[in-house]
Amino acid sequence: MASHDYDAIIVGGGHNGLVCAAYLAKAGQRVLVLERRHVLGGAAVSEEIHPGFTYSVCSYVVSLLRPWIIRDLELSRFGLDLIPLESSYLPLPDGRDLCRWSDGELTRDEVSRFSRHDAEVMGEFSQAMSKIGRFVRPIIDSPAPEPASFNPKELMNLLRLGRHFGDATVDQMELRLKLLTMSAVDFLDEWFESEVLKSPMSVSGIIGTFLGVRSPGTAYVLLHHYMGEIDGAFRSWGFQRGGTGGVSNAIASSARHFGAEIRTEASVDHIMMQHGKATGVVLENGDELSAKQVVSGCDPRRTFFGFVGQEHLPDEFSQSLQRYRFRGSSGKVNLALDRLPEFSCRPGDAHLRGDIAIAPSIDYLERAYDEAKYGTFSRRPYINVVIPSLVDPSVAPAGKHVMSCFVQYAPYDITEGAENWPSKREAFGETVIDTLAEYIPGLREMILHKQVLTPWDIQEEFGLTEGNIFHGELTLDQMAFQRPMSGWARYRTPVRNLWLASSGAHPGGGLMGAPGALCAKAMLGTEGS
Repeated sequence: MASHDYDAIIVGGGHNGLVCAAYLAKAGQRVLVLERRHVLGGAAVSEEIHPGFTYSVCSYVVSLLRPWIIRDLELSRFGLDLIPLESSYLPLPDGRDLCRWSDGELTRDEVSRFSRHDAEVMGEFSQAMSKIGRFVRPIIDSPAPEPASFNPKELMNLLRLGRHFGDATVDQMELRLKLLTMSAVDFLDEWFESEVLKSPMSVSGIIGTFLGVRSPGTAYVLLHHYMGEIDGAFRSWGFQRGGTGGVSNAIASSARHFGAEIRTEASVDHIMMQHGKATGVVLENGDELSAKQVVSGCDPRRTFFGFVGQEHLPDEFSQSLQRYRFRGSSGKVNLALDRLPEFSCRPGDAHLRGDIAIAPSIDYLERAYDEAKYGTFSRRPYINVVIPSLVDPSVAPAGKHVMSCFVQYAPYDITEGAENWPSKREAFGETVIDTLAEYIPGLREMILHKQVLTPWDIQEEFGLTEGNIFHGELTLDQMAFQRPMSGWARYRTPVRNLWLASSGAHPGGGLMGAPGALCAKAMLGTEGS
């Protein structure tokens, strides 16, 4: 065997690590992926926690997975099978409700019950957001710009980016500026008048952040999630058939097809260092594996303070990393149900084939945030619910259903200390069920099994620091050339031969795969292709 066991070792079998591995293997490199858990996918994972029921344990919908990655890695050939969400439903405590459908006419009819003005302006709003989504797309599909660079190639990239901005009309530039600076609510206020519409739309601005819907900067986060794209159709979200872990498995199958080796239950203890250079990894069982290059698919803090060690890092880099914010703010509750839940606002199931938002008002959402600010989980939280078994019977036995609940706010840093979350896990889960039961009569009697994940659980089980689902808050000061920090946003790190290919790198979090793919392209010197 050569002096190096592998060309590249990928630490972490999450979807970004797997994407990076697939691209490197496709280029002919000898690649090894090491995953600590028994199953691949990181937070994009499916598991049969209760017999016959498959939970998308953490990540539960697909939208941002880049189309060019799907094509390059032939993911449809390897099992990627996305089912578009058909609707977005909002039940209200007073018995009213609102359903936004994929059919624009149906949605206008629904919205007009609350505001004729909003029904008329919805089409214009959608067109404006789609246009700005197409404007942002080249930015998230390319390496982050380096504004301080004097490299001629980088200066040309910056010039092209400047022309990209310069092509906008005055109105478009004003819209972009507002999205970068305003709160989600203030931005939506400029378009709509009905809170029944604005409230469920505004929550896209807080996912993955410790901010409220009235906090400045959340308008951009709203856009980030608004850019959902399936088969080139903007603002589309979907389920992976068989659960979200099927996306990770498709990527893994592609990587194996191109020659990558993948090991599960292979926990890395630390990255081997020699003269400031990464030379391989040491597993927890003591095995040493050498490589020309090491890639981390884990978050920045876990990578540098965990696997590398602060003694191997420049002081300035360590200090900047200390300031990088995680502030996990969400939890997850997965339920196995013995029958289909029915909302008292609207019988039937046609409106339940997409996502369901428990977000009855802006004040409700702000009160939930207020509780989190002072160190406790929200007693009446924002909940985003999906029932994937309605459109994908493979995830539950016949006549039974899976209910997946994303919950915000559940702050990692509770008053009693994060390590005390296990003693609060049951109360947190019961709060979520109590909140849902206000809209779903008899919900408790339907529950066959529940899985409750607090931010502490997400950190301890899945390795996400402070339980942050995006490997660091998705705020403007931690985006683009500042993710994870200025000077180190191009996947290289201060440790020679160590690369970062996780959601903690540009362009950030979500099940998009771009950090992994762009890292691989940087390693191969093919960033422009």
